[in-house]
Amino acid sequence: MTQEDGSHLPELETAAKPTIVIETAITISLALAVLSLFLFAWIAEDVSHNRTMAFDLALRGEIHSLASPALTRLMFAISFVGGGDGLTLATALIEGIFLWRRWRRAALWLLTAVAGSIVLQVALKYAFHRPRPIAFFGPLPHTYSFPSGHALSSFCFYGVLAGLLADRTKSRRHRILIWICAALLVAAIGFSRIYLGVHYPSDVIAGYLTAALWVSTMVTVDRLRVRRKGKALTVKDPSG
Repeated sequence: MTQEDGSHLPELETAAKPTIVIETAITISLALAVLSLFLFAWIAEDVSHNRTMAFDLALRGEIHSLASPALTRLMFAISFVGGGDGLTLATALIEGIFLWRRWRRAALWLLTAVAGSIVLQVALKYAFHRPRPIAFFGPLPHTYSFPSGHALSSFCFYGVLAGLLADRTKSRRHRILIWICAALLVAAIGFSRIYLGVHYPSDVIAGYLTAALWVSTMVTVDRLRVRRKGKALTVKDPSG
């Protein structure tokens, strides 16, 4: 069976990689995790003391000034693909495709990212207890506002999915396109939550930072595991 048969492509996360690539990935992902944690703590402190309200209200007002019936319908659609029902359907579909193509490790990665995002958003919402703003359009969700679950979960799902697909794409142009599409979709989902009025801008920013922290931590732990595994194999077979 050749590697061109997509259903039997090897698990790329477990393929051998040069040590310099692994070390660079560990350094960058760890730096991103630390930076995300620092920025989240900064915003959370300001939110706790109500210091973001002027920024939140000003940006909410600017975005609401763009409202139109057509844009509102689009924002509801975009919000759906970043919410619980939309992401549940998307996760089930992608997990099924990954398992069908025998990308079991990719399926586990995506499932872990999504499960972690759910745990984080529930824990943080109950930790901060921030009330929702008055909604501009549609019903107001019954959960707390900080951080945005849509921003957090969509970043984890579409970001990790983009990484998994890009790793399995030979064309550089297609890899760039995958990342651009994922970034635009995640940004649009966050924007839709502010547009609809169900979140403050600081909620959305905090959601993105939490997701960046979680995904970066996943990458760091995985790369450390790969490095340790590589060293163990080198000890067993010094001749290479």
